[in-house]
Amino acid sequence: MSEVAASLSPATRLRVAVHAADPRRRHALSRVIAEAGHLVVGLEDGADLVLADGGAPSGETRPVVALGGADDDVAAVLSRQADAGQIDVAIRAVAAGLIVRWPGAGEAGFAALRETDGHALLTPRELDVLAALAEGMTNKAIARRLNISLHTVKFHVESLFRKLGARTRTEAVAKAGERRRRETIDL
Repeated sequence: MSEVAASLSPATRLRVAVHAADPRRRHALSRVIAEAGHLVVGLEDGADLVLADGGAPSGETRPVVALGGADDDVAAVLSRQADAGQIDVAIRAVAAGLIVRWPGAGEAGFAALRETDGHALLTPRELDVLAALAEGMTNKAIARRLNISLHTVKFHVESLFRKLGARTRTEAVAKAGERRRRETIDL
């Protein structure tokens, strides 16, 4: 049995800290954790992970399963109305090192990155890949031209999609062109 499969076993008992501002909600979530066969511990105790109602406690370094909220920095985001089974599966998956997102947590495809300075800068290699995309080249042809692996090309294409907020190669090229026109200064 693989290490991940073993860690997802229903027999695995995890130490889970529950973080919730409302004492009734904290009690209800603690009961869900206990009924799933896990140990409920305090935040200051040696928890394996944290189940948080809403966002993660500030400064939390352990993996967090968040109910509600939209914190992309946590290991799992579930609907605030997630049932006991969904919470248990998410806890076990996070303990195995996986990332969990409920279907309504984001749109299909790649979302644009949030940037503090207004937009994401493209790296020189991403610009090379974008130019090749504009020529209609396949990933394999791009890899040959740039002397990089196919996996690296896929990584750069995915990064371009996120940075440009695009879902297709054509849309990425179009959005890059629009962005270039907006950022060009006429003298």
